[in-house]
Amino acid sequence: KHFSRSSTLKTHQSIHTGEKPYRCSQCGKSFIQRVHLKRHQRTHTGEEPYTCSQCGKCFTQKINLIYHQSIHTGEKPYQCSECGKSFRWSKSLKIHQRIHAGEKPYRCSQCEKCFSQGGNLKKHQRTHTGEKPYECSECGKSFGRAEHLKSHQKTHTGEKPYPCPQCGKCFVLTGDLKRHQRTHTGEKPYKCCQCGKCFTAQRSLKKHERLHPDSVTV
Repeated sequence: KHFSRSSTLKTHQSIHTGEKPYRCSQCGKSFIQRVHLKRHQRTHTGEEPYTCSQCGKCFTQKINLIYHQSIHTGEKPYQCSECGKSFRWSKSLKIHQRIHAGEKPYRCSQCEKCFSQGGNLKKHQRTHTGEKPYECSECGKSFGRAEHLKSHQKTHTGEKPYPCPQCGKCFVLTGDLKRHQRTHTGEKPYKCCQCGKCFTAQRSLKKHERLHPDSVTV
């Protein structure tokens, strides 16, 4: 590889040598380039020199400001060639494309289940560890996922954002709305393997299965 400046060559060579001459005096972390050290030091100082002209939100890195500004413009320049869905960031497109490719590079070491996103693996691993880092400030109940906490908090606020289009009855969770809608459609997706009787809710099926003496419920 060729470079027009000797300083650029020297910086590049440190990639091969592993040399990181720029050290943070706060935490001891080292960097190849001075600019990377300067950027890192903002995590200690709290300095956010890049400000959004639309909303005033500040950022430590220019690239994060650029990403943020696309929220205001609505620009989504990265389009999936398979389905046409567009994304703000190339990273988001890359993650999405794994759905089409069937690629699941993140494997759980406990049960071998695989995931397309690292974040989904992390959420899954909590089912093994029992970790519940999201705690309700109202009642102290904890949850393994942020979205489960958010749904739970609606029980305190009384918010029921999911109305039934048939009768107008409102629900806290989309799952509750879906179950309710079956009373209108007559759909009974849960079938007893012993006698063939069908039910609108899984809990109703489980209750029914106990009536069969030889049934084994999970």
